Amino acid sequence: MVYVNTLISKQYLLIMNAPTPRTPAPELSFPLTNGEKWNLSEQNPESFTMVVFYRGLHCPVCKGYTQKLNKLVEEFKERGVEAVTVSMDSEERARTSVQEWEVDKLKVGYDLSEEQAREWGLYFSKAIKDEEPELFSEPGLFLIRPDGELYYVAINSMPFGRPDLKSMLNALDFILENDYPARGEVAELALQD
Repeated sequence: MVYVNTLISKQYLLIMNAPTPRTPAPELSFPLTNGEKWNLSEQNPESFTMVVFYRGLHCPVCKGYTQKLNKLVEEFKERGVEAVTVSMDSEERARTSVQEWEVDKLKVGYDLSEEQAREWGLYFSKAIKDEEPELFSEPGLFLIRPDGELYYVAINSMPFGRPDLKSMLNALDFILENDYPARGEVAELALQD
C-alpha cells in the first residue's frame, strides 16, 4: 500500500510504504548471529512472530530495549510469541551487540537491507556522530500471525517512545483471551466532496 504525503513547500514528495494490519506481511529474511538464516515465511509460532527492528550497536536506547526483551523472551514464549531482532548492522557489529549487551536468549539478525527496511515502512536517519553508520533504519515492532498476516504495527522515527514490552505482555493476554481482531486495517478512505 503506497501513501503519498506532501510537504509544505510542495517541492518534495515523500512516498512511504506503510504495512497495513490484516494484509500479508512483507517478505523478510536475514542471517542470525548464531549462524542460522531466519525467514519469516518459515516461522510457525503458536500465536505470533514478533519482529523488533532496532537502530544498531551505536544506539544506547536500543541496548536497553533489547536487554529488556532478552529478559522477557520466555514470558513472550509462554504466550506463543517468538521474538527476533534485526538491524542494518554488519555481522561484526551485530555480534558485538550480542556480546556487549549480554543478549543470550534472543535471536539477533543483521544485514537488513535498505530495501527490506523500506518495505516494512521504517524511517531512516543519517549519521550525526562518528560511531553511527552512514545510514540506518529507525525502530519498529511488528506482530505477525502464523499465517503471515500482519496483526500489529508500531513504527518510530526516533529511538524513543517504543511500545513498552511489559505492557505488550498484558495486551497479548487480552488479545489471546478475547480473540481481539487486528485494528488499523482501513488503509484507504473515500474522499468527500
